[in-house]
Amino acid sequence: MTEPFNVYGDDWESEEQRPGYRRRGTAIGPRFGAQKLGMSLYELPPGEKSFPYHYEIGCEEWLIVVAGRPTLRDPSGERALEAGELVCFPDGPAGAHQVRNDTAEPVRVLILSNKPPVALARYPDSKKVMLWTQAEGPSVVKDEPVDYWLDE
Repeated sequence: MTEPFNVYGDDWESEEQRPGYRRRGTAIGPRFGAQKLGMSLYELPPGEKSFPYHYEIGCEEWLIVVAGRPTLRDPSGERALEAGELVCFPDGPAGAHQVRNDTAEPVRVLILSNKPPVALARYPDSKKVMLWTQAEGPSVVKDEPVDYWLDE
């Protein structure tokens, strides 16, 4: 039997220290041997963001607020969320999102997603694209149009 994971505990695998994006995180899916769904828990200190504003192509994500009052930025604007609320970020531009903590207390969120063999993330603010494959991990490039035949 797989050991349970407590979303209120302090079992963290990683810490991001980049100013503005400080967070602690844990990939929960691998602990259970999950292969088709991924789930990660993140804790954001006051004044920090989870990741840059982005959307996925080939991947749908769900956000579950575990604790605190995060602010969600999406194509419709910004709004505060409450513990227990769920939000779906569909595949494509309609699913663009960023989570930040504008409060004085830590915020905890779970992110659930499908795990395709290949996924693409676009970052509209910085004009970047990240290609992610299960075999090779992430590759990030600037999103600048080039001719199909360039360097061929």
